[in-house]
Amino acid sequence: MIEFRNVSKRFDDGTLAVDGFNLQIPPRQTTVLVGSSGSGKTTLLRMINRMVEATQGVIEIDGRSVLDGDPVQLRRSIGYVLQNGGLMPHQKVIDNVATVLLLTKTPRRQAHQRARELLDTVGLDQDLAQRYPSQLSGGQQQRVGVARALAADPNILLMDEPFGAVDPIVRTELQTELIRLQHELDKTVVFVTHDIDEAFHLGDQVVILGKGAQIAQQGSPSEIIEDPASDFVAEFIGVERGRRALSTKRTAHGTVLIDSAGRTQGVLTEDST
Repeated sequence: MIEFRNVSKRFDDGTLAVDGFNLQIPPRQTTVLVGSSGSGKTTLLRMINRMVEATQGVIEIDGRSVLDGDPVQLRRSIGYVLQNGGLMPHQKVIDNVATVLLLTKTPRRQAHQRARELLDTVGLDQDLAQRYPSQLSGGQQQRVGVARALAADPNILLMDEPFGAVDPIVRTELQTELIRLQHELDKTVVFVTHDIDEAFHLGDQVVILGKGAQIAQQGSPSEIIEDPASDFVAEFIGVERGRRALSTKRTAHGTVLIDSAGRTQGVLTEDST
């Protein structure tokens, strides 16, 4: 379990990015931090592996403060996936995936064997192992980034808007792949996004953030959609507009669900009623 207790972060320019944040992140589930730009979600994520140091408060993993050990060792024990993959352009795919293992003195042959296994895990062809990142599509680069984050078999996987730079079709494929991986690998995933639809699709727990990382609401997607805690949350998740503002319409073939723009979103079956 990851726990934040009264955590704040004020940057050198005086910006208060996080103000008195408290949250428990349960193990072996996906917790999504979602908010608009400047809500502090990435800062929260990066404080878990100490890429950003908290100004005050306590962050614990399984009851132990993240400050107790060496920050480099902490980062190597936690998987981290960036928006653009963060791959090293001068290294082949197989060496990118094996990065952490090679840094921790794992024999190269063993590290490469693990890297090849992970290419299979994330759905990439073995032929890509000898290519460079520039020779891959955006979606393939992101899969390599996920494989690299999993190389040392971490319990925690941090994902900072990892699918934000790919096209919508590839993004949907990567979201589906992440759900499959989570079912298979059972990690504690902390995922950052500004997209509420992505948050609801991926999250077991969704945390909606306002300015200064103030929690506007947290809960399962169903809990938030069915009972928004405030007008801000209702507006943020689009309860009264878009795809969640659904109504029914009778047609010659049955009842369909339509959104606020009049577009059909689904069919109401007998079991639904």
